[in-house]
Amino acid sequence: MSRKRKELPTLPEVKIIDVGAEGNAVARVDDMVVFVPFAAPGDIADIKITKKKRSYAEGKIERMVSPSDIRVEPRCEHFTVCGGCRWQHLPYDVQLRCKRQQVVDALQRIAKVEHPEVAPALGSDSIWAYRNKMEYTFSNKCWLTYEQLKSGEEFPVREAAGFHIPGAFDKVLDIKKCHLQDDFGDRLRLFIKNYGLEHGYSFYDLRANTGLLRTLMIRIASTGQTMAVMVFGEDDREKITALLDAVRAEFPEITSLLYVVNLKVNDTITDQDVLTHSGAEYIEEEMEGLKFRIGPKSFYQTNSLQAYKLYCVAREFAELTGDELVYDLYTGTGTIANFVSRKAAKVVGIEYVPEAIEDAKVNSAANGIDNTLFFAGDMKDVLTADFIAEHGRPDVMIIDPPRAGMHEDVVNAVLGAEPRRIVYVSCNPATQARDLALLDAKYRVDAVQPVDMFPHTQHVENVVKLTLRDGSRD
Repeated sequence: MSRKRKELPTLPEVKIIDVGAEGNAVARVDDMVVFVPFAAPGDIADIKITKKKRSYAEGKIERMVSPSDIRVEPRCEHFTVCGGCRWQHLPYDVQLRCKRQQVVDALQRIAKVEHPEVAPALGSDSIWAYRNKMEYTFSNKCWLTYEQLKSGEEFPVREAAGFHIPGAFDKVLDIKKCHLQDDFGDRLRLFIKNYGLEHGYSFYDLRANTGLLRTLMIRIASTGQTMAVMVFGEDDREKITALLDAVRAEFPEITSLLYVVNLKVNDTITDQDVLTHSGAEYIEEEMEGLKFRIGPKSFYQTNSLQAYKLYCVAREFAELTGDELVYDLYTGTGTIANFVSRKAAKVVGIEYVPEAIEDAKVNSAANGIDNTLFFAGDMKDVLTADFIAEHGRPDVMIIDPPRAGMHEDVVNAVLGAEPRRIVYVSCNPATQARDLALLDAKYRVDAVQPVDMFPHTQHVENVVKLTLRDGSRD
């Protein structure tokens, strides 16, 4: 006989004092820290404890006693359920202060290195409709909220086109409107959903892995070009063609209409053939007159206008005079490499994804850039002493790794190469701070600049300039 789980308490009239990890707000009750999502500093609320550990607890607002003076009205009807924009209830200036503090905390608690004052976070000029890329999932059984279930209402149509509920691979919230992308994205998603319903198309069953309509990716470039990539879970060419023909007729402005037939269990399309229904196989972004070709598998910063600010900071920190050899690690499609190439003697880019490297080469050629070289392979395998001996010892390294940060072998290779300056761009201040602690053996931190790429979320990009300590380089 299983032991009955002990009922967790509700804590009355708890005051929220701060914003902490993962975008949750923070309260302190006696000696216990309590993390509460969707709360704001200054709120006083009854908090239902949902998880209790020795040193902390997690809870949710059960009753708002007195809302904080700083609260603003969330714009999205899916707020608190979708999970994507956890800070819509916070004013944007407060969001920016919290993001800067994330960086400060990571440097102080994880890196523990000397550093100058962290600059205020660079805000986004657009805080709505700023994303150039969105991905939606189709499901034959939409997620019903607690309020919907409690209402007793019948929901005969359960098909959905929206986002996964956080932490649940098989639960999809049907999205009526998303404020993070131009309304073209909403119109296209809803058109495909309604077409599927009207024509009896099957929506994907995420447990059985069956169904025709599976996922949709929409890209909207700052140039005005648009891409739609429709992924199907079954190979029914007649229905696929009919749907894509209807999309083309309804949305002639789409410049790249592509599709994938993905019969495997996971949703990734990196190993799948992308087929062209109509238009080009790519769209283009533009920055300072440079054109960047973006394919369906390409990585490009999701906030196009803010990406320009980010790259300007990186270029400024690099302090290029035109004579430097630059290594751009984790170069992706070569955006940063090509962006800084005008002020460098030579740029060497390294990236794990072969298709991205091909795009990087194409981007250089299309822009008449002839001082870049690109190599594909695992960073720790490519960036060796022999590689550096062959291609030259870098004066500057620009490093923009994934969220996990650098492999320790890569850190050691960077330390061995001893570039005079390192510009470390990161989407995860915690793993960046971990790497800074290792780089501290030879480098000092000279500048720190957070950049907000994702308004209304807890995520922040951070750029750090490191300079080789005196006497470290021969």
